[in-house]
Amino acid sequence: MCMTVRTMLLALGLSAAPLLPAAAQAQAIAPDRLESSVRTLASDLFQGRAPGTIGEERTIGYLVGRFEALGLEPGGPDGQWVQTVPLLHTQLGTPTQLAVTQGSATTPWTFGENVYVSTLQPKDNVSIDKVPMVFVGYGVSAPERGWDDFKGVDLKGKVAVFLVNDPDFEAVKGEDAVGKFGGKTMTYYGRWTYKFEEAARRGAIGALIVHDTPGAGYGWNVVKSPGGENYDLVRPADRLTSLQLQGWIAGEAAKSLFAGAGQDLAALRKKARSAAFKPVELKGATFTASFPVTQDVVQSANVLARIPGAKRPDETIMYGAHWDAYGKGEPDAQGRIYRAGANDDALGIAGMFEIARAFKAGPAPDRSILFAAWTAEERGLLGSEHYALNPVYPLDKTVANLTIDILQTAGKAKDVILVGKGQNMLEDDLARFAARQGRVVTQESLPERGLFYRADHFSMAKRGVPVLLMMGIAGASDLVHGGRAAGQAWVDAYTGNCYHQACDAVDDSWNLDGAAQDIDLMLDIGRDLATSDRWPEWKPGSEFKAIRDKSAGVRK
Repeated sequence: MCMTVRTMLLALGLSAAPLLPAAAQAQAIAPDRLESSVRTLASDLFQGRAPGTIGEERTIGYLVGRFEALGLEPGGPDGQWVQTVPLLHTQLGTPTQLAVTQGSATTPWTFGENVYVSTLQPKDNVSIDKVPMVFVGYGVSAPERGWDDFKGVDLKGKVAVFLVNDPDFEAVKGEDAVGKFGGKTMTYYGRWTYKFEEAARRGAIGALIVHDTPGAGYGWNVVKSPGGENYDLVRPADRLTSLQLQGWIAGEAAKSLFAGAGQDLAALRKKARSAAFKPVELKGATFTASFPVTQDVVQSANVLARIPGAKRPDETIMYGAHWDAYGKGEPDAQGRIYRAGANDDALGIAGMFEIARAFKAGPAPDRSILFAAWTAEERGLLGSEHYALNPVYPLDKTVANLTIDILQTAGKAKDVILVGKGQNMLEDDLARFAARQGRVVTQESLPERGLFYRADHFSMAKRGVPVLLMMGIAGASDLVHGGRAAGQAWVDAYTGNCYHQACDAVDDSWNLDGAAQDIDLMLDIGRDLATSDRWPEWKPGSEFKAIRDKSAGVRK
């Protein structure tokens, strides 16, 4: 894993162009260097960068070589470049049974069409046999907000059926849910991960979420794209989830399911926005499913590289991006089989290379800079979660996490999109440095997508580390050429066609001038923190402020 980047590239038959003379390395972040790195990482020889594959082996070697060539030192445990991340990998086979029974009628469901499921249990077969189904509304238990959808219902041995997003996502004036959560801004209670966790905490054997594109923030094509594959951190037996299967029901299939149980799904949506809502048993409806499972433990890895601080090396500023993508899949219309994530997130990795280059071209920072290339983000933020559970550098002295995950590729913008308004003081830094570029900050236009909870920075936020996410799909940028309409057209095209698909590839339409602007902002924010003694704080009202405040004495 410690071969030089030039050796790695030549071994793969790729150009070594990303290595530039020292004088060139001192230049500002340049779009052509970003594109060169992305083209390499998104090439077929990396096979879509799936954890546990030859694609991972090549990716890790490439990342280590690039960081080494840039003059960084290993940042992992015991002076290593990598932090090992053991992953449980499961893959469902063709179901032997998959149906809903209502009364005397059994309706077969087609996997990937009517329902999509996966498992996080290390078994060779998972089965649910005619198990009762209970609708639990939005499935939120939030005593601090005066909200409880469960009302003491017993879910043990049952399948819980949820609505996606928060109770106030569709609420209108006069309904109890209005103002209880984030409105159109999703909270963690609205995320599918929370709903599955809550179902497991209550002993359910299965959990299914009714899919709708506005509430989920993405279409059914994204839901089914993993193809029955799933990953988790390896957990002891007493910490395994109770869920045999977890997943989604397509909208039309859900309507038929509820109608067959004598219920109107639209009417129940409205009732679920009432504080008096109680779970509804889908009378006469049972769920049956049986899948063979291929399961193994994958030894994956985070790559950690570091620039030690000259004055306060125990204080760390963390940059993060994920190296993994979706690996091999079915051929698309052009015959492409690798879902290589050129934008998501090879471009973020390329941005970290350029930020590292810029830091090394200047004086040593006062505080240490950590560059984290995470594994298994696409499998549930697992690489960053493993680090957060096993930090190499204390999280209470981690100044900030700055994450890059998807950037717009349509050219320069007059603004920068803020994800998670009102969370912490890093948004003020973003505004300050954007102004120096002649830009303004625009709040995310699609807060219902819950992007603040869907990238690797969230693993650090849960432990109190102030975070900032740069994510191009959070809203329509006000592009220099074409304005916000052109920015929206880019978001619609990317999320509608290429997100998690084989067409997330470099093409001639890419213009990385805007991406370079955004990476410059992250560089400026990190450089400012690296040469100061200030500690960004969470703002009043943030759910993470109390966590950080507990360790305030360590940072005095």
